Amino acid sequence: MKISVPLEKGMLPDKYGKHAPAEHQIEGHPAVSFPLSVEDVPDTAKSLALTFVDFDAIPVGGFCWIHWLACNFPPDIRTIPENASASGAVPCIQGSNSDWSPLAGGWTDPRIIHRYAGPYPPDKDHAYTLTVYALDIELELEEGYYLNEFRRAIQGHVLEKAVLEVTSRA
Repeated sequence: MKISVPLEKGMLPDKYGKHAPAEHQIEGHPAVSFPLSVEDVPDTAKSLALTFVDFDAIPVGGFCWIHWLACNFPPDIRTIPENASASGAVPCIQGSNSDWSPLAGGWTDPRIIHRYAGPYPPDKDHAYTLTVYALDIELELEEGYYLNEFRRAIQGHVLEKAVLEVTSRA
């Protein structure tokens, strides 16, 4: 399986992160998800899922920052379009990102905490890890699920996964 994201000069375009224009933000949070291409999905896949996390956040904030969790994308999809997280253009169930945490502001608006939360590197450029999973089931998770629940749910069901490091500027 292969995944790709359009880049500008090797980096995530500004409109999907910290430097997004105001119309692409919700209360200061970058809210428009980037488009994503998926190729060579196993024929036996029943769904696709993704995680988008920032391990470079650990020395800055004390934990890996979760920017996007989503599951139950149709297995025959080859493009997840821009702003799919907010638009609902592609059916999926989305989990909680780190903005819900009391350590990160304790936001409660589902448009912020249960959708894509774009990169916002506070100190220097960060490398974000996008992982797309081809699964042999649809996951029985509810909107707002947590990464730990997702990890348990996919155990024994990953047919294949693809990982891509995506850099976003500070």
